[in-house]
Amino acid sequence: MRPMDKPAKEASGRGKAAGWKGVYDVLRREILSLTLAPGELLDEMSLSRRFGFSRSPIREALIRLAGDGLVVTLQNRTTIVTPVDITRFPQYVDALDLAQRINTRLAAELRSDADLAAIAAEQKGFIAAVQSKDYLAMSETNKAFHMAIARAGKNTYLATFYEKLLDEGRRILHLHFDYIERTREGRLLTDEHEEMIDAIHARDVDRADRLAHAHARQFRDHFLDFLRANYTATADLGATLPKRGA
Repeated sequence: MRPMDKPAKEASGRGKAAGWKGVYDVLRREILSLTLAPGELLDEMSLSRRFGFSRSPIREALIRLAGDGLVVTLQNRTTIVTPVDITRFPQYVDALDLAQRINTRLAAELRSDADLAAIAAEQKGFIAAVQSKDYLAMSETNKAFHMAIARAGKNTYLATFYEKLLDEGRRILHLHFDYIERTREGRLLTDEHEEMIDAIHARDVDRADRLAHAHARQFRDHFLDFLRANYTATADLGATLPKRGA
């Protein structure tokens, strides 16, 4: 049985009014948690039977997921979960590093007391997610924390770019959390955030920059450790990531 089948039935069972949104929510969670593997086929007829809806709301849900970059439609009109190209990871993390540093620098320079309170509130949510070991909740609250920092930087263009990168890396981050929780102390994840908060609070722009850079590099190094632990040297890392536990 697919691990998410029960929630899927519950979502469809909440009533037809849920429509495409119920399908969207369940599929989005399954994609981000890697229950649906990168490259996996999403057949409209099968999904229609699974959720108990006609094909119209299924199609609408897939369109919305495509807008999020989580699914793609091929030339033959087949829809699949968006593949994750490991060969592009170095480029991705370089872009993430740059966006993280500039947004955190700006936050340290321009933050208000209200911004500090918002950042601290999001950190509490992240700590709770880490303690629960719910990796999807961890990625959601991690994004919320970093976006609170970005909003404190008062530059919507840079914040929007940063948010796009955070969204794009959610599935990789899921594996990163899984690996670090299995191999290292979980408080490492929260301690780095606390140090960033301290630097922003102190308006220490240079320290905030250094911490943001180290945070991105930590993510890079741990994910590379994950790859080394789960792939042979001759594995095709340019294909797609495997489903968790596969």
